[in-house]
Amino acid sequence: MPMSVQAIYRYPVKGLSAEGLPQVALTPDRALPQDRRFAVARAAVRPGGPAQEGWQPKSAFYQLQRDERLAQLRVAFDDQTDRLVLFRHGRQVAQGKAGDPLGRTLLTQFLTAFLAAAGPGAPRLVEARGFAYTDAPDPLISLANLASIADLERVVGRPVEPLRFRANLYFEGAPAWEELKWTGHRLKIGGATFKVVDAIERCAATNVDPESAERDLNLPLALQRGFGHCQMGVYLRVLEAGQVATGDSLEVMA
Repeated sequence: MPMSVQAIYRYPVKGLSAEGLPQVALTPDRALPQDRRFAVARAAVRPGGPAQEGWQPKSAFYQLQRDERLAQLRVAFDDQTDRLVLFRHGRQVAQGKAGDPLGRTLLTQFLTAFLAAAGPGAPRLVEARGFAYTDAPDPLISLANLASIADLERVVGRPVEPLRFRANLYFEGAPAWEELKWTGHRLKIGGATFKVVDAIERCAATNVDPESAERDLNLPLALQRGFGHCQMGVYLRVLEAGQVATGDSLEVMA
């Protein structure tokens, strides 16, 4: 079966829910547009720090590895207006223009109450400008193989929601774990060209069910026991601009 893209996702707020996209235009040496543009900074991070200083490690932010409660929230983000809407249990709980200081203040007020049990201090919604709050400091895009996730399901003995791995692109058509052999190779996906940078080491964030917000699995342990590593998916760097859409073919180049 030819390899092809099955889903495209962005995560407007680091640690919060995914938004599916039918297609996306990619730019060399940039992350996927609007992906991890915002994050919820911990009180220990001084005001303005992340946005002014650039990329910060994930420990500077609330994230699923420590704060599974975040999975209760759903986001809707409008690219044209920067309006961010937060939902909980299907009900709108906050909204604001996230690209504007006042709008971020309104959203932060809700997040402060919502995360009160997660530790002392007030969280702050912060905005990345010219970069993204991804786990890696470089502007990369993540790619996951649905066959590898299915093989992990065999080891775990139950379904594993692919969104636990919070990848940007999901594809099918390759054998399980084939993508781990691609480091250093170029890929052609739709109209864009990429370089495979490295495999992705997985952490406890994958233990959180994105639907129930429960920490109900230990996927890093399952990966280690079943396959001798904690890797799932690979990081890509965009080399040549182009559009990628669901259904587009994926080709491994030299």
